[in-house]
Amino acid sequence: MSLQGPILIVAGRPTNALAKAFADAGASPVIEASWAGAVTAMAEVRPAAVVIPEPDGSNPSVAEALSRLILEAAPYTPAIIGARDNTIPPVANALAISDNATVEQLTAKVTSAQRLRTLHSTVLMRAQALKEERNIIAELPAGDPLDDATVMLVGRGRHYATLSVAIGERMGVIGSLSTETAERCLADREVSGIVIGDGLPARSIETFLATLCANLLYRDLPIAMLGASTDIAELPNFARAHDPQVLLQRMMPLIRARALESALKRLLKSIEYKGMLDVLTGLLHRNAFDQALSLAIQDAGERRTVFSIARFAFEQPLDRRTAVDAARLVSQLVRDTDFASQQEDNSILFVFGDTTLRDANVAARRLASVLKHSMLRLDRQRPNVSPAVTLATLKPGDTAQTLLDRVSPRPVAAA
Repeated sequence: MSLQGPILIVAGRPTNALAKAFADAGASPVIEASWAGAVTAMAEVRPAAVVIPEPDGSNPSVAEALSRLILEAAPYTPAIIGARDNTIPPVANALAISDNATVEQLTAKVTSAQRLRTLHSTVLMRAQALKEERNIIAELPAGDPLDDATVMLVGRGRHYATLSVAIGERMGVIGSLSTETAERCLADREVSGIVIGDGLPARSIETFLATLCANLLYRDLPIAMLGASTDIAELPNFARAHDPQVLLQRMMPLIRARALESALKRLLKSIEYKGMLDVLTGLLHRNAFDQALSLAIQDAGERRTVFSIARFAFEQPLDRRTAVDAARLVSQLVRDTDFASQQEDNSILFVFGDTTLRDANVAARRLASVLKHSMLRLDRQRPNVSPAVTLATLKPGDTAQTLLDRVSPRPVAAA
């Protein structure tokens, strides 16, 4: 993939060699700006990437304004900033790279980060086409993608609690006291990033990192490690620091980018389904589910087949983050013949296509187990939430309403 332009280089002194390197790599135009002119240049140039090779000379107010523009840019505009070890970059939403990085490493970092910009641009064009052709609006959920991210924290040392609280203030956090448990969890669910804390045997960490490097599913994940002394070349989104707060600050732009990528992929799928999918969860909107259920009943009658429906209910009220996480877990398990939707009370209706009640019971129990052991907890002091499952299968003469009635809770008469 070649570099996209324009490239904006923000520096306190001329960077002729760096500008030439980006131009030679295919970026055009390459524009240089001082810190004083950075905000104006960002607004006027609308760059495809921002490169800040050295943090020295930055003005706090300019850095804050630049960070805000980077966060609000659409399509996604990656910003790469050189940073010394164990320091927080002055531009909060920029992706950190070592201040000793070579020109080749800088251009490679920008090229990699621009893949997300390409995806974002593609999705925006597809969404605009859907609006013009069908008058259907498909867009990303409002707010910071970081708010709906889920991070796995692996560790058991003295900094574990500090990291857990700091991550939990901004994102969902799944704790794992061993690398073996972490690997099992990764096999069951997606995460937006992994933070490796202290208190783990060195050999276990080496084995875990080797597993992440070897698996294409994990290699591009944001991975941060407390106390690491060197970068890991095989992990392009690796962050390290000795201080927990510094580690988290350097990690957050990577996690935000990963969460945005996941949201864009859900939006792209929703566009393919003509807006029927909820972009936040990946499941059908409720009205789309009702239509799909009616069509499934009609199709089953014509083909003389059956299907089953399950309701996964949670006795304890779920907060927004936990409810979204549960729905996303379910969306990853929906087969081509299945469809599902999250209801107003956060319960989930799941239709198993061409499935008898007996087979649906097995599948539903397996899905409930995944939810119990993999979804976010409401409270770290309580046990995992275990969903209650109610099942029904299609019978002759059934309508969508009669099927839903059989899996819905019965009203309780007042005393």
